[in-house]
Amino acid sequence: MTCPFYFAVREKYLPRIGSISVSPNLAFLKGTPVGFIQSYVAVEQGDGWWPDEHDPGVIGIDQFLADADNLGKGLGTEMVSQFVRLLFRNPAVTTIQTDPAPHNLRAVRCYEKVGFRRLGVVETPDGPALLMVINRAPV
Repeated sequence: MTCPFYFAVREKYLPRIGSISVSPNLAFLKGTPVGFIQSYVAVEQGDGWWPDEHDPGVIGIDQFLADADNLGKGLGTEMVSQFVRLLFRNPAVTTIQTDPAPHNLRAVRCYEKVGFRRLGVVETPDGPALLMVINRAPV
């Protein structure tokens, strides 16, 4: 039996796969998929997402772990940390942003451990979100 969460995730993310501006990725641990992480060019999103963003170097990320049993083990923090390092290999990337729900303290702590800082609550098409960013380290 497939859980209802599966259908919600499928409905939200499947249309984005194959989009030029969205890059979907699976995270693996010892050969087993444990999470999903995607990046997107913020200025290319439309539909009410990031209307005030004009820097083509701003990349947004979204992610989740596939199994709730993996929460609290540092896997999310490691996944985000490695992905941020990978994205910043591209010299055109100036900033990476994410937008957890303001009450999702586990996610907020994860991003802060990686180096993201809080900019404040913003209104998105999905409702209020805490905009968090990490900038490229000065050379």
